[in-house]
Amino acid sequence: MDTLSLDDLARAFRTLTLPKSGWTHRAHLRVGAWHVHHFGAEPALAMLRSGIRRLNEHHGTANTPTGGYHETITAAYVHLIADFLATFETDGELEQRVAAMVDGPLGERALLFGFWSRDRLMSERARAEWVPPDLAPLVLPPAAPIISS
Repeated sequence: MDTLSLDDLARAFRTLTLPKSGWTHRAHLRVGAWHVHHFGAEPALAMLRSGIRRLNEHHGTANTPTGGYHETITAAYVHLIADFLATFETDGELEQRVAAMVDGPLGERALLFGFWSRDRLMSERARAEWVPPDLAPLVLPPAAPIISS
């Protein structure tokens, strides 16, 4: 799905035409960044919350206390994506900014375990509602690039 433009990927997500095999960690981040860029963090979170649940259901993945949609992970990434996109001095090319984001620390699947213990992040409560980090404040990793366009 990295070969799709952000617009095409977001369209496939929103129209439920994104194949299950294409709904990877990188695709989650790219779709999240597209939504944050176009709508802002809070509206993007609401759209992603419902969109991820819909896509999961479309692919036969139940949204339960132990599987499917995860509120804390989604909200954390929306926050980090918004912070990352805010590091750019000008609007510039969104595709380039998002490529830098997914190729940097935010693209690391284990990133959130630097902020949350595994038990806390993977708990049923964290899946259902926002649970604050227990290891470190949720701030953009220092190694994230600051790029001006």
